[in-house]
Amino acid sequence: MTAPDWREYAIAPDASHHLHRGRPAYRPRFNEVLKFHPPGLAPVSDPSGAYHITPDGLPAYPSRYLRAFGFYQGRAAVHSPNGWLHILPDGSPLYQETYDWCGNFQDGRCAVRQRNGAYRHITPDGPPAYPQLYRYAGDFRDGCAVIQRDDGKHTHIDPSGNPIHNLWFDDLDVFHKGYARACDAHGWHHVNMRGQPLYAGRFKAVEPFYNGQSRVEEFDGGLSVIDESGATLLTLRPPRRSPLESLSGDLVGFWRTQTIRAAVELGVLEILPAPAEKVEAAANLAPSLGARLLRALAELGLVRRDDAGIYHPTSRGAHLTRAHPLSLSDAALMWGQEPYAAWSSLTSSIQTGESAFQKIYGQKLFDWIQSRPADLETFQTALSTYAKHDYRTLPETIDFSPHHTILDAGGGQGELMFALLRACPNLQGIIMERPEVAANSIPPSGLAARCRFAAGDLFTPWPARADAIILARVLHDWPDPDALQILKQARAAITENGTLYLIELTLDETAPTGGLLDLHVLVMTQGAERTPQQFANLLKAANFQMRQVIPTNSISSIITATPTNPPTPPN
Repeated sequence: MTAPDWREYAIAPDASHHLHRGRPAYRPRFNEVLKFHPPGLAPVSDPSGAYHITPDGLPAYPSRYLRAFGFYQGRAAVHSPNGWLHILPDGSPLYQETYDWCGNFQDGRCAVRQRNGAYRHITPDGPPAYPQLYRYAGDFRDGCAVIQRDDGKHTHIDPSGNPIHNLWFDDLDVFHKGYARACDAHGWHHVNMRGQPLYAGRFKAVEPFYNGQSRVEEFDGGLSVIDESGATLLTLRPPRRSPLESLSGDLVGFWRTQTIRAAVELGVLEILPAPAEKVEAAANLAPSLGARLLRALAELGLVRRDDAGIYHPTSRGAHLTRAHPLSLSDAALMWGQEPYAAWSSLTSSIQTGESAFQKIYGQKLFDWIQSRPADLETFQTALSTYAKHDYRTLPETIDFSPHHTILDAGGGQGELMFALLRACPNLQGIIMERPEVAANSIPPSGLAARCRFAAGDLFTPWPARADAIILARVLHDWPDPDALQILKQARAAITENGTLYLIELTLDETAPTGGLLDLHVLVMTQGAERTPQQFANLLKAANFQMRQVIPTNSISSIITATPTNPPTPPN
């Protein structure tokens, strides 16, 4: 009698065995069965463990595992007590080592995760396909796989580990019919085999193209079908909010700013957890106004109310408490006051190119704040929180260990420098700041022997030389002539074999990101955000050569530059 063809087997409804044309294919029963794969073996589990069976329901080999998976390209992933590995159809291991996890072979490659958490691909015989290790590696399909590096960015590689286009994205999928889904800072879209976008638009989500069309979700909640040029062919669902509703929300954005500022001024988040009545009493609020304020804070996702009527800070709202290690309480006070007033004169700044802040308060921002110690403390504390958050991965992104001395010009209260010194025990650090800041700043005790604050002015000769100079979000506070003078002072202070590091947002000519921040620095300081080419031009004029623009996990990029000709004396 001819044995049934396993290709016709189906899994029984209770997943305890396989069916052949609706009838049990064999006698044994299992805790669970999976599909048959070539060469005619299926993963199963029973009280003895996990293993593979032949079409007659008998074990294919004597070994047992914690879990077993289907055969792909003649190899199956199994989880043994010692770790993950691949086996051959006779149950023998493909290789001797074990991994923290194994995928399935596709296109002659398989993703594996090593004991240290790093990913790579292996070849059908088991050796690594390439020497690199990644934060993540996905399956190969049509000669291409997605890998992720430590900063979270993704790209495509070929079976030998070579970059296919060397463009990096926030998220990425393998190619499907010549196109891949890709996500950048602006949203999801489709790219071709060169990594180039098919169209300018971005979406909240996109599906792969199917016969030239893709279903996409708009940021406003609408669903559409687009063609390969990004043109809308069909609207499947209208926006959840009309354009008028969306724009109206933007028009009253100041409601949010001032609600948050008031909550911080009143110390509301510090009182929680508490019912509304306790908040009203502790913050000296008018009757019922505590509940109304808490309702608004809940709408902003800053507090939540439990079943007993007690309000608690959310994870977002906790950042507005003084005790939070990344407290934004000072930032809430800062943004809700003088900068808020300066923005009311944005029209004037756009018409004249001058700072609205200076027009209203009669002084440049940094001169005005120098004579107001309380506001200076609020300003510096707010900036320190942003520095702790935004610069936390900088020591991992750039290897500063080859340097001897780092000068952080305009370094605030030193959070960036402290992080670098902790990562590089051989470094010496100098934080140059205005006298009123330097006089009141002290390095942590563990770094005091390698770090000092020095009073200085960005526009006059700096008080020290160094083989590494950092300007972190400094140049964007100044118009081009002033930015050039700062760079000339940096050129005079850097050693001839040194490196300049600019930490700045870089504008993308093809996307609008950074536009509001660009207007903000115009209003506050007459400054500007810049494109990489604009930075390159400024650096060249100051006798630097721009080397790299390195993206980070924050809104900023790291621009590296090296000295070229002898320094030109600053004007």
